[in-house]
Amino acid sequence: MNATTDWNALSDEDFRLLVRQFFREQYPEHLRYPKTRLRWAQIRDWYLMLSKKGWLAPAWPVEYGGMGLSPAKLMIFTEEGERRGVARAPDMGITMVGPLLIQHGSEAQKAYYLPKILSGEHIWCQGYSEPNAGSDLASLRTEAVLDGEHFVVNGQKTWTTLAQDATHIFLLVRTDKSAKKQEGISFLLADMSTPGIERRPIRNLAGHEEFCECFFHDVRVPRENIVGELNRGWTIAKALLGFERIFLGSPKQSQYAIARLEELIVHRGLTADAAFMDAYARLKLDLLDHMALYERFADQVRRGETLGPDVSMLKIIGTENYQRIAQLMLEAAGSAAGLVGDVELDGESFDWLTSYYNSRPATIYGGANEIQRNILATQLLGLKS
Repeated sequence: MNATTDWNALSDEDFRLLVRQFFREQYPEHLRYPKTRLRWAQIRDWYLMLSKKGWLAPAWPVEYGGMGLSPAKLMIFTEEGERRGVARAPDMGITMVGPLLIQHGSEAQKAYYLPKILSGEHIWCQGYSEPNAGSDLASLRTEAVLDGEHFVVNGQKTWTTLAQDATHIFLLVRTDKSAKKQEGISFLLADMSTPGIERRPIRNLAGHEEFCECFFHDVRVPRENIVGELNRGWTIAKALLGFERIFLGSPKQSQYAIARLEELIVHRGLTADAAFMDAYARLKLDLLDHMALYERFADQVRRGETLGPDVSMLKIIGTENYQRIAQLMLEAAGSAAGLVGDVELDGESFDWLTSYYNSRPATIYGGANEIQRNILATQLLGLKS
């Protein structure tokens, strides 16, 4: 089997076994279920291995170097990666910029950018959120003003994941200040080495620097770097966010956390604590409900159907369950709950604090849960905003 194989011609079961075997045999054991997002230097070899095999971009059409998977096969590919604990590589180029260019980019943009994403020459980050325009993204203020054949960009982006490692950034910028806030926004591609771009890592409570602030001071971006039409970037941005939501609503994160919680319960002898076990049982049942709901949306994707606004339920339930599981892990740890990093307990290693820290922002990123509830209220229930 090679890059020209028609993966969609395989049965789902045969394809699943093939992908499972590949991940089991090839994915490095020491990179399974990392506690934080891996940096480019840590995950580069795996990225390039997938690229060489032709499996780096499972959803891209074959003519652009992807696997051309159907929605059903793509779900299988994703599920098997999660089953093995495969880390998320710096994949904004694969999951966001690439599909966007294939759908909305010019032929010149496709020819220049897509091969460089696949080769690992270009690593992308996302320039969406701003200090006062995170969940309310349409309030963004970073401005791009046309000056001859360039846009001059000024402003600030924040919560830019792994911008330290990125060579390029895709930006939402305001190009018409007089228009309604969802209008007058354009989608720009910028080289991070352009003079005037400054990135500052943000250190979180756990001491990790997964996010950055990015500042733009009179940054000149070629006019040809706009994707789609001028002042029509909002539609593109919304399409990307909708696709992201089902993956943020996956139960895998909670499944992994509750598996560690169950090990912790055994090691600390908590099965005899009726009150604690009652709390655990409620969480377990909520997780099973979440898994059933996720399967309903996954079936829609497998059938090639467009997800509706009700997918916001998945993000809300998934992230809030995850926070509650992480909270119970702290209670299970007892007086040791304040210890940072790996803690040995009867020969097993636990890191409950990192899980707790990771769970806290989950209800905020990818569109805060308050925004998701507004979407459900206005678009599903027909209530006024």
